[in-house]
Order: sequence, then C-alpha cells, then structure tokens
Amino acid sequence: MPRVKKRHVLSGIKVKEAMRRQVIKLPYSAPIDYCINRMIKYKINAVLLTDEKQRPGGIVSKTDIMSAFYAGFPTHTPVESIMVGPLLYCYPDDELETSLDIMHHNGVHRLYVLDSEANDVAGVIAYPDIVGLLYRYCRACDKGLLKNRRRQAEYEYRRLKVKDVMTASVTACHENDDLVNVIEGLTEHRCGAVLITSAGNKAVGVVSKSDLIVAYKHGLAVNVRARTVMSTPVKSCPGEAQLSDAIQQMLLRDVQRIFVHASDPANIVGVMSLSDAARFRSGSCRACTSSRLIQ
Repeated sequence: MPRVKKRHVLSGIKVKEAMRRQVIKLPYSAPIDYCINRMIKYKINAVLLTDEKQRPGGIVSKTDIMSAFYAGFPTHTPVESIMVGPLLYCYPDDELETSLDIMHHNGVHRLYVLDSEANDVAGVIAYPDIVGLLYRYCRACDKGLLKNRRRQAEYEYRRLKVKDVMTASVTACHENDDLVNVIEGLTEHRCGAVLITSAGNKAVGVVSKSDLIVAYKHGLAVNVRARTVMSTPVKSCPGEAQLSDAIQQMLLRDVQRIFVHASDPANIVGVMSLSDAARFRSGSCRACTSSRLIQ
C-alpha cells in the first residue's frame, strides 16, 4: 500500500539557498527618524542594531516604531530606546524547514543568519525570501501548474487556490477612525495592515505599518483620521484565483499581503500574506507531496 514520506518541498534545502546577504545595520545612537529613512529606502521591515564594537545586540522593526508613534516618542529618540532583543539566529547550513518552524513558533517574521566562523551576521531569512524560493521551484517543476499551462496537462494534482491559504478574518477600521484605533487593531490582531471602510462597509483603502511610520516621520499626530494616511486602491484578488498567480503578483509588486474578495471586489472576505504562503510550504499544487509516494 502506498504511503507518504513526512517531508515537504522545503526538506533538504539549506538556509543559505534562500537568505539575503544584505543586512542593514545602525548604531544604538541612531535616531528613530533615520531608522525610518533606512526602512523606506531599502524596503525592509527591520534594522539590525549594533554597539560601538559593531556587535549585534537587537533589532528595531516597523512594529516597534509604530509603538513609539503610539507612545508619543519624539522621532529624534535613539533607536536603542525601542529595540528588541536578543536576536534569534540560524546558520547558513541549517535546514530551511527548521528555520521556518522557529519563526512560526516564536511569532517572528525573520531570522538573522550567523556565520559561525566569522562570528558575524552574514544575512537574514524572512518569509518573502522563502516564498520567492518556493515560487522559483514551482516554475521549474515539470508537474507544476506553470509549465502545464503551456501544454496539455499530464498530471492531475489539485491546484491550490488563494482561498485554501488565506486568513478568513479581516481586521477593519472606518475611514473616520483615528490612527490610535488603527494601531490598536494592528497590535491586537498581530497583522501588518488593516482594511479601511466607508459608509455601507465598502472597502476604500488600506493602512499598513509602512503608512504609519511614514506618518510618524512627517509629524502627523495619532488623532488624525485613517483616511488621511490610507493607501488606495485596495489591492485584492478573487478567492478562486490560483495561488501561484497571487504569489507572482505579490512578488512583482513587492507587497507583503493581498486582500481577497468574493465575486464582487467590494466584498472583501479574507487576506493572504506571504507568511501564510510560506507556512503552507507549497508553490501551486500538491505535486511536491504526491511525488514522494512510496510503494
């Protein structure tokens, strides 16, 4: 009788195959304002902080800066005041599967990669890096959806759709709510963005952590209305869309999440983030599991 190995598409892949080698560092004394500049310039979600001897000591993420905004810290405050530590590490030759489990277990979105020989940070691995790797494997797979579109399908694996991976609950605020409500919603639900609605519960925009830290940098107060800083239009896709198509659009647009609608784009029914896709450990179909059937 056939049985399936307890493995995933990531099994056997090393961290060094997916990690980014560019690590943005700042000294403890750098002001929050400058940290925001680095995040915007390099399109990153966290900055590594080092002491006077260039030793890594902690990180500052967009979540930490958003909390400083909420608490009323001046933007010239040193980042040391809001940093989080100690760092969570992995090593270049660690299994990517294990590193993903560590991220999920600790509720973090990235791990720093430590070069044990140089005793220094050699890179960083985050959910977008893992999803990008999954997507590249899916494109190269002879059994995957992307190749079978160009010829008659030879395999009958169930194609994963966005609705299979998405989070069905959506955190939303009204456009007239102030940013305090938005920040509290993001913190309570541990999400990266909230949907902004108008009268009649119509989706009109999105406020993300990136929008909030930019508002903080520009000196806006936490009592301004959500519509003042929201991004428009709402980027969404149908729940019936192929997972591989949604991942492709997210990677091309350099976005962390996409909202999911039913038949009507105004009817948002869920949200899919790159962390959802990474934890699902697949690019588009079940071929990676089915190919491991053992007689």
